[in-house]
Amino acid sequence: MNEVLKYVYEVDGNDFMSAGVASADVKKNLKLLGFPGDVIKRVSIAMYEGEINMVIHANGGTATVEVCDDCITMVLADTGPGIADVELAMSEGYSTAPDRIRALGFGAGMGLPNMKKYCDEFRIETELGVGTTVFMKVCNT
Repeated sequence: MNEVLKYVYEVDGNDFMSAGVASADVKKNLKLLGFPGDVIKRVSIAMYEGEINMVIHANGGTATVEVCDDCITMVLADTGPGIADVELAMSEGYSTAPDRIRALGFGAGMGLPNMKKYCDEFRIETELGVGTTVFMKVCNT
């Protein structure tokens, strides 16, 4: 594959049932392209955690995935409330999810830490009242 493949997904912030649709589609496409299982697993986990975060905290957003031979780049952007303290939000177990979300089994405070853990590159840009963009890259090496 010499070209860059680009996939763009709208994540519905009002529908937990559709969270994971983008990560499942990316997983399927990476399998069809012949990527190794460990790369597919890392991308799938990072994407799913990002999708769930957009549903829980930001009323949805857009996930853009670019696939080339040596890496998969994911950019998840929302227009939610932003993250007040990124360092604190990156702490395992820290969560601002409301009780109704926790009752559904989400909001354990592992989303951002897992996203970082499974990526080779990870960066967050956020502004209160404007939104958050998460940049992730998983390398195929």
